[in-house]
Amino acid sequence: MNWHLLIPIIVGLLCALFGYLLGRLFNKQRDCKNCDDCKSQIKRLEAELKACNDQKTTARTSFSDPKTTGLMFNAALAKSVFGRPIKENDLTVIEGIGPKIQQLFHNNGVRSWKALADCNIERCQTILDSGGDAFKMHVPGTWPKQARLAYEGKWKKLLEWQDELDGGK
Repeated sequence: MNWHLLIPIIVGLLCALFGYLLGRLFNKQRDCKNCDDCKSQIKRLEAELKACNDQKTTARTSFSDPKTTGLMFNAALAKSVFGRPIKENDLTVIEGIGPKIQQLFHNNGVRSWKALADCNIERCQTILDSGGDAFKMHVPGTWPKQARLAYEGKWKKLLEWQDELDGGK
């Protein structure tokens, strides 16, 4: 038998076994010592997560619930003013916004009249710029104000203003 090969194999196996045992020994001591600290940190983080989820639910409810916002979408009134059916939060109602721009805004988290109304013109321009050269010709200067009128249900005022506008400018 070739002892030159057998000695390194035996030494390697002994080192692996010794390393495994030492690792188990030190890992067990560390876990036991910090167990209470870890549990308290987990409880604190779970409480923070619950508070964030509650806050998110409250915020979502307050924007979508007409009882808390005081605003309710009236599809019949919108249809009577515009002469066509209007869906709630349809951004194409805004002069200058078509289906492709609406999709671009949706992809960037702007999915409602309220969200568009809360955007500043620079944010709207940034979203348009992210769409590439095809959207460079569009000017979003009045879009947030138009969205505010739609969100507030001021359909007659919105239509009158849109009649004065030239392509959303």
